[in-house]
Amino acid sequence: MTTEVTTTGIALTDVAAAKVAALLAQEGRDDLNLRVAVQPGGCSGLRYQLYFDDRNQEGDIVREFGSVKVIVDKMSDPYLMGATVDFVDTIEKQGFTIDNPNAQGSCACGDSFN
Repeated sequence: MTTEVTTTGIALTDVAAAKVAALLAQEGRDDLNLRVAVQPGGCSGLRYQLYFDDRNQEGDIVREFGSVKVIVDKMSDPYLMGATVDFVDTIEKQGFTIDNPNAQGSCACGDSFN
């Protein structure tokens, strides 16, 4: 199994890394990583998936942000170059957001991009 560790590509803000670390600590799991993927779907053609994963797949790219590892599969990586995952906690919205300079447009709901 080939796993590449790199420091370029997708980024995780300090706030997002702290939230991921807190969620993992709450679950009592130190064997999980945050997987970010791009999948076909949504109104605009592509949508993001963020989830905890304990698997490594052939060609995965691993990026470390403190104690948090972010894994991106080799097919999703080009779509996520330069993207930043943040965590927002406001009165209007709470959750992870992705700011992606590669996205040419997104749908009104903000759930997908192209």
